Amino acid sequence: MQEEYFDILDEFGNKTGKIKSRSEVHRNGNFHKAVHIWIINDLGEILLQRRCPIKDSDPNMLDISCAGHLTVGDTSIEGAIRELKEELNLDVKESDLEFIKTIKRCHVSNKTFIDNEYDDFYILRTDKSISDMKYQVEEISEIFFVPFLKFKEMIANKQPDLVISEEEYEVLLDMFGE
Repeated sequence: MQEEYFDILDEFGNKTGKIKSRSEVHRNGNFHKAVHIWIINDLGEILLQRRCPIKDSDPNMLDISCAGHLTVGDTSIEGAIRELKEELNLDVKESDLEFIKTIKRCHVSNKTFIDNEYDDFYILRTDKSISDMKYQVEEISEIFFVPFLKFKEMIANKQPDLVISEEEYEVLLDMFGE
């Protein structure tokens, strides 16, 4: 697999003009940009993915419906549309995505993987079912919809195989009036 390259950001989320490889960025803890897309179906259920067991961060964990880094020169919306196509084989338009906010996140998975990101958080509301999606096996081992109350319970119980994204969970809970 060819190495990806990212635009390096300063601590305030501004591009510095520097570019580094994905491995360098995570080894050094450089700030970079990513997109997080939460998919909600017509029943109000939330799509979760189980990360592939060979992922370098949070392997086998339940996570955001779709997420990915922006590569050099990408805009946020281009990255979101690309990631939905790559990871879930979903074709969407810019108007299908609702931008929620940008979240600064610092996460250390292990001594050699430091993830300092500015994540653009989007919602995709869809009538698509699991059978309409085909997930990327190099990234994901399973996908499924979870009823909102079950998702809320998973968060409250700090389910051990759920990646913790507290600020995003707070926004999702607020959207459902909880």
